Amino acid sequence: MAFYTYAENTIGIFVEKDTGNYFEYSDNDDLDMPSYYEFPHKVWVGGGGVCGMTGYRYARVLKTVAYIVTDEDDCGEPVVEKWHLKKNTGYIVKDVLPPKQTGF
Repeated sequence: MAFYTYAENTIGIFVEKDTGNYFEYSDNDDLDMPSYYEFPHKVWVGGGGVCGMTGYRYARVLKTVAYIVTDEDDCGEPVVEKWHLKKNTGYIVKDVLPPKQTGF
């Protein structure tokens, strides 16, 4: 898995420490599954639309680590990997308005 350029509504980007791969992440808007409440983010990993894959993984992204859901066990509970982060940068989103027009 590596940087996925078709991420949706991203709020940040991080570099995974072991591989140096970049990943963008967004807020998790799929919180309808109780098992996944503790994972407020989606990490965009690619593969969307291929063999039924979504293109993202559920996660909890913190300052220096990310907990990534990589699978489900036999009971439907998430299987989680801990990724160490080299760099985690949140995006600053500002509403950009056109300059105010004055009378001519």
